[in-house]
Amino acid sequence: MRFRQLDQISELIPGERIIAVREVRADEDYLRDHFPLFPVMPGVLMLEALFQASCWLIRSTENYEHAVLTLKEAKNVKFADFMQPGQTLVITAEIVKDSADSVSIKASGSKGETVAVSARLVIAKSNLGSTDPELAPLDAFMRDSMRERMEQLVSIKQD
Repeated sequence: MRFRQLDQISELIPGERIIAVREVRADEDYLRDHFPLFPVMPGVLMLEALFQASCWLIRSTENYEHAVLTLKEAKNVKFADFMQPGQTLVITAEIVKDSADSVSIKASGSKGETVAVSARLVIAKSNLGSTDPELAPLDAFMRDSMRERMEQLVSIKQD
């Protein structure tokens, strides 16, 4: 994944909520173009940060049962403030509804007391091996990779 939008997970309660942190750094590649005289984190990357935090919550809740999590819907998306270099986006995501094939999430990203972005997300859950049994080993590889990444995100907090 090229654009990892989380630096650290600061709180995780499986089945309930996650709190994660994303610091906007001045040396980020996209800031050269967005915008040179007023660099801000693009709204789509703010939304991606909400999605990524939500995925970690789902993975930990179901013990990595599904290898593939995809954004099915983004509802009521509101961009309320800019995120500039040096600012920290604190993402909170909470499970609203969990079914066999999708999860509904209420998520927001704040800087200080100000909400910068909020949305309701519907995330689909699946495994590649369900449609093609030959792809089951890829599911296992993806689960293992995600477990390793989760350890990195959580261990950063302890350093």
